[in-house]
Amino acid sequence: MTRSLIPCLAAAAFCVSLGCDSESRTALERGFVAGTPGVTDGYVLYNPLLSKVTYLIDNDGQVVHTWRGEFVANSPYLRDDGGLVWIARDPAGVGFKSGGVAGYIEEVGWDSELRWRWHYASEQAINHHDIEPLPNGNLLVIGWEAKRHEEALRVGRLPELTPKQGLWPDFLLEIEPILPDGANVVWEWHAWDHLIQNRDPKAPNHGEPAENPGRIDINAHGGGAAMTPDKLAQLKALGYVPADATIEDLESDFLHVNAVDYNERLDQIAISAPEFGEVWILDHSTTTEEAANSEGGRQGKGGDLLYRWGNPHAYGRGGRDDRQLYYQHDVRWIPDGWAGAGNLTIFDNGPQGPDEPWSTVVEITPPMTESGAYLMAGGEAFGPSEPAWVYTAPEPTSFFAPFVSGAERLANGNTLVCQGPAGRIFELDADDQIVWEYLNPYSEGIAEEDGWVPAGAADNPYGVFRAARIPSDHPGLAGRTLVPLDPQPKRGIYRP
Repeated sequence: MTRSLIPCLAAAAFCVSLGCDSESRTALERGFVAGTPGVTDGYVLYNPLLSKVTYLIDNDGQVVHTWRGEFVANSPYLRDDGGLVWIARDPAGVGFKSGGVAGYIEEVGWDSELRWRWHYASEQAINHHDIEPLPNGNLLVIGWEAKRHEEALRVGRLPELTPKQGLWPDFLLEIEPILPDGANVVWEWHAWDHLIQNRDPKAPNHGEPAENPGRIDINAHGGGAAMTPDKLAQLKALGYVPADATIEDLESDFLHVNAVDYNERLDQIAISAPEFGEVWILDHSTTTEEAANSEGGRQGKGGDLLYRWGNPHAYGRGGRDDRQLYYQHDVRWIPDGWAGAGNLTIFDNGPQGPDEPWSTVVEITPPMTESGAYLMAGGEAFGPSEPAWVYTAPEPTSFFAPFVSGAERLANGNTLVCQGPAGRIFELDADDQIVWEYLNPYSEGIAEEDGWVPAGAADNPYGVFRAARIPSDHPGLAGRTLVPLDPQPKRGIYRP
């Protein structure tokens, strides 16, 4: 049972949503912060940035189980037998140097024994950021593919927007794992097949983006803040981008898809494209051939975007002031039968400019028919005009995560939120009250051997990409003895 926190709540008021400089707390001061009887019964699964360890903690913030891999892992998903499937970083690297780069997908058992490892990294393509386990046992995989500078110019990309090394458009694969180290690709979708541009009449895909909202404007951009050497240094220090990454590398990553989710009832896929400030929905009922075109599938649109939301300026149906998402992460459907069923939740990282920024969590209701088609009035942008729900901290600027992070609706109507850079995980009830809060105290791999913390990591050395709530009745926990490990894992900033 969660400890009583009434004295803590009264004294700290949850530190005004952690506006009390949570990042600067020492490892011993981090961990469990607060909880009330309204917290969801269960556990939280997460792994810190640059960590080879994934932690399962209880509602008292005690570690009850860990999984360890050979490589730095990310985006873990609990299997029904207690194993995990995750992406892992290839330490060799192959030229794709941006946030979330991987190169491996692995599955390990409850005791961390390696069951399956698929290597997907070459100079032409690599997986990154996230995967999505499907009901049939397959996996959806996000990847980058390399397009040379000349290839980008041939499809109408403006020269001033094109790095010398070219572009890395995103694609999706559905793979069938083949033990112990193989996979069959059974379906794929490529953003590069669905471009439009209105700058060069002689180039392919010429047309007006506003008249083709299912297409991706090769010259559009979300209008976010430009990358600077200081920002890049911080991302390197936290392990979010490789140590030898350049600003040009991040410019090549012009979409930066960072999340994928699947809706079985609709047979549709949601992805987050933060450089455009949008979430996109695709038709998974297509064949691979149909997914490369604009016809076919249940909705008859092939692989064109069925729906997009967050920045109508990106497809010519709004101005910059109409933008509603800013470098967002972690789009998810709310399952049927839950509060807000059919809606999408999104962690909106927030604008970064001269004014003091803040983050929010938003829930939107897409305008959809019973058949899974999305409605849009002629000449107008996709709705809704505003979210169905927005979480903003009591002191808005106390809650800010310029990168990573996530949120998910829970079965009881609560919402789990991960403020990634700060390593802060908290749960909100239906009245937006924090009913549980935890600060990650583990920071494997951030510090150098002598204990020095690189510039940029000192403020946020406990970063977490995102976290997941695991209910007590999850099949993967059945028959497991889940008690706090004794001793608890080593806290602090260290290299293993």
